[in-house]
Amino acid sequence: MTQKFFKSGSVNIPLPIFFPDATRAVVRCLDTSDIEETKTSGILVNTFHLWRELGNNILNKFGGIGNFMNWHGGIISDSGGFQVMSVIKSGVMKGKITDDGVIFYPSKSKRVILTPEKSIEFQMKLKTDMVVVLDDFTDPKAGYDEAKISVIRTIAWAKRSKDEFTKICKMKKILKNDMPYILGVIQGGKFQDLRKYCVEELTKIGFDGFGYGGWPITEDGDFDLESARTIAQNSPENYFLYGLGVGKPDEIVACAKLGFNIFDCVLPTRDARHGRLYVYNAGSINEIDIEKPNFYSYYTPGKEKYFSDASTVSLACDCLLCKKYSKAYLAHLFRIKDFTAGRLATIHNLRFYSILMEKLR
Repeated sequence: MTQKFFKSGSVNIPLPIFFPDATRAVVRCLDTSDIEETKTSGILVNTFHLWRELGNNILNKFGGIGNFMNWHGGIISDSGGFQVMSVIKSGVMKGKITDDGVIFYPSKSKRVILTPEKSIEFQMKLKTDMVVVLDDFTDPKAGYDEAKISVIRTIAWAKRSKDEFTKICKMKKILKNDMPYILGVIQGGKFQDLRKYCVEELTKIGFDGFGYGGWPITEDGDFDLESARTIAQNSPENYFLYGLGVGKPDEIVACAKLGFNIFDCVLPTRDARHGRLYVYNAGSINEIDIEKPNFYSYYTPGKEKYFSDASTVSLACDCLLCKKYSKAYLAHLFRIKDFTAGRLATIHNLRFYSILMEKLR
């Protein structure tokens, strides 16, 4: 039987759910009241950035990241692995990946190492509802042998992460029902036998769910649904299936049909700030049909034809923007580069995604 709810404190959040990225403990342009108004159930915070920028003292003082940002919905903390790998592999920061962990050099005189144990330890201080193990991100251009190395390292790190998680729960006397979920991450790139092997080995260690790890886009630029299917078909039935970074609405629908029930992505909030809004191709919320091939489209307020358009952005939305303001007003806000433009657009896109979750449920 697959999971039906995501437990956050004493609240059971129905699945599936979408967690927008509150990378540095904020969804850019919004406060927590804005997020709540969009009927968004939870957020994702970033371990790597908060580990570097916030530290332990603030978390200890406030009793976790939720209290610090005054957010009382669900919270997931990622491991920080993707960010570390990306800054190293992109050349933004010097560093290297070893079996011990990820070593990086923020400056010439500073050397920092993020290990599986440190990642879990910090996530437990964040006091989130789900923690994610540190994994070795498989480079999308990796050949078979390189992908296999990342899988073997991911499995080894997962075992160390689970051991650290168990040790902390025992030390703090956290009862089973009060423990956060712990998520393993499936690597292997485009090689389905490696994906299957990773699932099997992580299942032996024991987790509450699995995340779709790695880059989910094929060399042709299409969504890699085959890897999602491999993960879903080989995972235990009672596991959460988490589409890490899976964010396009049609990709979410496709993954949900396979059994994936948790999603996060920067797309809706980042697109909003750059003037790209998601709009259902329907006359009302009741008329939305996510089974249709083109059930949504994009709206860009910067086009001149909208400068005097008195209509609302979407009839199939009940967000603050669509209830109170016209396309012309939003276009004006973007033209003068007022912060309110980003706020209203972000509110709209998050409500689009929360409606999508309602339709999937």
